[in-house]
Amino acid sequence: MDVLRRNNVTITGNLQGPTVVLAHGFGCDQNMWRLTVPALADTHRVVLFDYVGCGRSDLSAFREDRYARLDGYAQDVVEICAALDVRQAAFVGHSVSAMIGVLAARQAPQRIGALVMVAPSPRYIDDEGYRGGFSAADIDELLASLEANYLGWSAAMAPVIMGNPHRPELGGELANSFCATDPDMARVFARTTFLSDSRSDLATVSVPTLVLECAHDAIAPREVGAFVHARIPGSQLVTLEATGHCPHLSAPEATNRAITGFLAGLR
Repeated sequence: MDVLRRNNVTITGNLQGPTVVLAHGFGCDQNMWRLTVPALADTHRVVLFDYVGCGRSDLSAFREDRYARLDGYAQDVVEICAALDVRQAAFVGHSVSAMIGVLAARQAPQRIGALVMVAPSPRYIDDEGYRGGFSAADIDELLASLEANYLGWSAAMAPVIMGNPHRPELGGELANSFCATDPDMARVFARTTFLSDSRSDLATVSVPTLVLECAHDAIAPREVGAFVHARIPGSQLVTLEATGHCPHLSAPEATNRAITGFLAGLR
């Protein structure tokens, strides 16, 4: 029960159905899935949570040494699944959570039986033969700006991440979510996210996997989706006609169709 309180775990939907775990991205919380939950609730037990430092999680549980690595967040996922005795759940992870799901599936293969990776990126920094979307200097500047003025960074970056300038309310919602996150904890999560390199972990995935990319995404360009798809054996790649890095908010109907269609094929 301490684990469920620590991560503000919420359970809804069809409690007799197969389990789907929804995991939010950096600076967000479980509320970001509110347009997805209704599409799953009739058929699945839906588990939502907040990473420590985000949303209504227990901030006193934050330890920098644990959360300075993606493995620390993956361990939280495993502990949540163990506390609920979840077996062979479908893990739906947005952005950095897609890679956290990969690590959690490796840590506890009995707990996670499928992955849905929404706008994933195993590495944000360009490398030889790899386009992540940012130069090392870009990321250094991004982190320096975030650490110097987190609220200002949030207001400036949220519309860029969300895209959809003709729908400013979406960028505003993301900015508010960023601003509601504890700044010191957000700085740790940001460094963990934007400096991570999980490319070699993709080959360890052995469960059915859906890779969802957006047609236009400033954070995870389509080369990233192709890279992830190519390195996860048997994975499916779906390109959503969506703009921005948060299709579950900007294009929920298309996102939900892709997720529910994939989940239906698992039965």
